[in-house]
Order: sequence, then C-alpha cells, then structure tokens
Amino acid sequence: MHILITGGAGFIGSHLADSLIARGEKITVIDEFNDFYDPKLKRENVAQHLSNPAYTLVEGDIRDTGKVLELFERARFDAVVHLAARAGVRPSIIEPLLYEQVNCVGTLNLLEAARKTGVRNFVFASSSSVYGINSKVPFAESDPITCPISPYATTKRAGELMCYTYSHLYGLPSTCLRFFTVYGERGRPDMAVAKFTSLINGGKPIEVYGDGSARRDFTYVKDIIDGLMKAVYTPSRYEIVNLGGANTIEVRRLIELIEGALGRKADIRYLPPVPGDVPITYADAAKAKELLGFTATVRIDEGVGRYVNWFLQRERRGQST
Repeated sequence: MHILITGGAGFIGSHLADSLIARGEKITVIDEFNDFYDPKLKRENVAQHLSNPAYTLVEGDIRDTGKVLELFERARFDAVVHLAARAGVRPSIIEPLLYEQVNCVGTLNLLEAARKTGVRNFVFASSSSVYGINSKVPFAESDPITCPISPYATTKRAGELMCYTYSHLYGLPSTCLRFFTVYGERGRPDMAVAKFTSLINGGKPIEVYGDGSARRDFTYVKDIIDGLMKAVYTPSRYEIVNLGGANTIEVRRLIELIEGALGRKADIRYLPPVPGDVPITYADAAKAKELLGFTATVRIDEGVGRYVNWFLQRERRGQST
C-alpha cells in the first residue's frame, strides 16, 4: 500500500514509519517541522529513511488546502494515518486559535482530499484528553463526551466528529484512536517522562503541578504502534477506540521509577494545579481488544527503564561527538 503519515517526523509518526517500511509498504510523510520543540530532533527521526526509495518526505503545512489536495492527487494514497497536530493541553490554553486552525482546519483539509481521491482507510489520532473531567473510570468509548476542559481536547473531539461526518456522508472508512499518555524513545521533550528524565539527570529541579497524586494511563510507544498498525490493516466504517490500559499510576510514582532507573534523586518543586489538567486518565481497552486484537503489554517500570537506557545512550553519544 501507499500510506500517508501526517506528522510522520514526530515521536509516534517516526516509529510508525519504521514499522510500515519494515513491512514493505510505501510511505509518504508530510511534516511542517515547526518549532513546538527542536526541529533537529525530528530531522534525526527521519534521517535513516531519506535514502530509501520507498520513503518520501514532504515538508508542508496541513493547513495549506491547495498543497494537501495536490499531494493527494499526485500520490493516490491507499490509507492515511493522521498524526499531525498542535499537541499539549497547557499550550492550547495560551494559543487556542492556533490549535483550532491546525487541528480542525488541517484535519478537514485531509478529509476533503481523502474523499476526493478515494482513500480507503483514514486513521485519526485522537486523545484521552477528550474525556475531560469524566466522573466514571475506566474511560469507555461509549461514555458521553460533554466536559472537555482545554482547547486541545475540544479540537480532538471536533476531529472525531468530522471523521464521523465523512464516514456517514461519503463512506470514508475512519478509525479514531484515543491515545493515553504515550511515552518512550524519541518522546516529545515536553512530556512528563522525557522532561523529568532530562531534568533529574541534569541535576535540575522538576515542577509538579498539584501534589503528585494525579494519575495517568501511561502507554509505551511500541504498544501504541501495535494498535496503529492493526488499525491501518483493519478498516472500519467508523469507530472510536481507546489505546491504553497498561498502567495507571500517580505522577509521584512515575518520578520514583525514573529516579530508580537513573540512580538519582529528584529535586521536586510543587506548584498549584494548572487549568485544563485532568485528575486521572484510565482506559477501558476492551473494545480495542475486541476490534483490533490490541492489548497494551509493556509495564510502566519496564517502559521507563527502556526509555532511560535509550536516553543515557543518546547522552553518551552526544558527549563523544
């Protein structure tokens, strides 16, 4: 198949490209290489594939309607995995218009291009953030989504609804995957595991919003890729599916695991809770198992250990150059 990965130079997208290329698929990646975090990290993610004839990198913005449609008409994709987005709850509160433009207008551009060119499977990366202050745990796909509490969460829910509309009106097969706190190698530096690891290793203080009792369903990137791969090869008319369910732990326990893996103690600065943060994320993964045969298997202690080993090896390589 010829598969488009939007945001394919980023954390999850680059891992997905690795897996699809290893399976023998033809891949096109579109990525803006914006400065949300250091673009050099994304350049590193794609470097190994640039000489591969099965891999094409397009630098572009999914908000550019003309460029998106031209790309689809030229390439004629069989499937689209839409990972590109402005991510993060807290930054979305500062720049809500930017999040609306990228996450909603950008998604609509891709859906329109997919409709016009006969794409046979559209996989959309949503987020556990859509559940907001859901009073029921674990979170199930059938729960009413009435309380998203950040612009980021709202734009992700809007993306799910746009996918439904295109499935209903045009028969575009769509699967919306709600990711639960993904971590692992190449992880975004603003995410908790990567940020805490870097700061603790450097002897710098870490900031914890609240008392550290907030719970997150941490999902290792290899598990997420397993779910994504299954969704690519299992088109549905329209489904929303949680990808998570491995480990729900308190943030303070996460810090203890990182301390243990690094052999260093954290200097923790506790700050007031931030608007938009939810007290818990916890995935009911029964639907993912039933529809996709997906089960998250990597325990948080194992995943943190893998990430810290990767981080330390990368640090050593940097110091030797």
